[in-house]
Amino acid sequence: MTEQAHTDSATDSAKPARSNRRRSRGGRGRKPAQPREWSLDQFPVPPAEGKLRFHDLDLNLNVVHAIADLGFQYCSPIQARSLPFTLRGHDVVGKAQTGTGKTAAFLITIIEDLLRHPVESERFAGEARALVIAPTRELVMQIAEDARDLCKYTDLKVHTLVGGMDYDKQKRHLTESYCDILVATPGRLIDFTGSRDVFLDQVEILVLDEADRMLDMGFIPQVRRIVRQTPFKDHRQTLLFSATFTPEVLQLAEQWTIDPIKVEIEPLNVATDTVTQKVYLTTQREKFNLLHNLIATDDVDSVIVFANRRDQCRKLEEKLRRKGFSVGLLSGEVAQNKRVKTLNDFKSGAIKVLVATDVAGRGIHIDGISHVVNYTLPEEPEDYVHRIGRTGRAGKSGTSISFACEDDAMLLEPIEKLIGRKLPCEQPEEELLRERG
Repeated sequence: MTEQAHTDSATDSAKPARSNRRRSRGGRGRKPAQPREWSLDQFPVPPAEGKLRFHDLDLNLNVVHAIADLGFQYCSPIQARSLPFTLRGHDVVGKAQTGTGKTAAFLITIIEDLLRHPVESERFAGEARALVIAPTRELVMQIAEDARDLCKYTDLKVHTLVGGMDYDKQKRHLTESYCDILVATPGRLIDFTGSRDVFLDQVEILVLDEADRMLDMGFIPQVRRIVRQTPFKDHRQTLLFSATFTPEVLQLAEQWTIDPIKVEIEPLNVATDTVTQKVYLTTQREKFNLLHNLIATDDVDSVIVFANRRDQCRKLEEKLRRKGFSVGLLSGEVAQNKRVKTLNDFKSGAIKVLVATDVAGRGIHIDGISHVVNYTLPEEPEDYVHRIGRTGRAGKSGTSISFACEDDAMLLEPIEKLIGRKLPCEQPEEELLRERG
């Protein structure tokens, strides 16, 4: 069945009648909040050659006020190349890593569109106006946090749906206020649409974030089911972002978008200018001593240790804890409420060391992380760029240290090919390999 045919049937016959839907307690026909005692004069940004100011985009003053609070002045490359089109309603397919500003690019587009077209008719609980689908719980929570920051001077409401957290609590939130922006993982969103607690037939903007990761994680069948519940592609705006443009990703983009603007941002721009990268040539047996001694040094304030598998992360976390480090674990096997607490403790400095898998690490956007350690080299070169992008953020410098042993040294070449440079390799000093009590 084609997407068009499925959508027609979903919106005409299978869809519950509007009169059967719950009314939200969030009021109706709301106008955007008006800024008080704030004007562009309080946010001076001088013109700069080759840079696009947010001033130049004719944004709602409430949105600019929030942008000013966040300290953004000029658009990042992905924002400068996409916003002029997305703000006019064009579909966009973007190739960009995390840390490039793509989240703000699609959120600003969403918020502007919703503010320009307020709903005056009756609304119902669980009817999303904008939908953002992301592959991991951490990424969903981060996107929602960014959305709330950008919506702070508006009446727009942001909701999240993720697995591993209380279903009834998420359901209750949907009845307490309108659902302007919904950010969700595919599985939990399917649960809510299946129980008719969420309706997608009114979606005006659909965002698919990290499409390549959703492919890798096997989520595309679920995403297809979700997309078929939204209006057909000529009745919605679709924005698709991916770290890579594989044939599979481009095929999905062709199915779900109409004449999209294609924007490609090279991964070299992600943190590599502010991150010192080095590789220690070591053995599997020496790795833990090397890690222990590195994170015990005075210049390591906070560190994320990446490993490829959940069991590796779990064992590392246990060994580091026994050595007296304040350490947290972030992987798919950890309960969501504990993952949220771990991230908050890491942000606050209560935890110095965070051990994470790549899937969990994609949602970590915390300024001030001094070091990233690749305990095992990633099997996908793009994951290396994502990992080192956790440090060297917000104009600060950072350090990335990778361990290469007899088991994974062959993974260096594809990484170097992707980033376009040779990584400096060295033998660790004897002092760094000494076993500590």
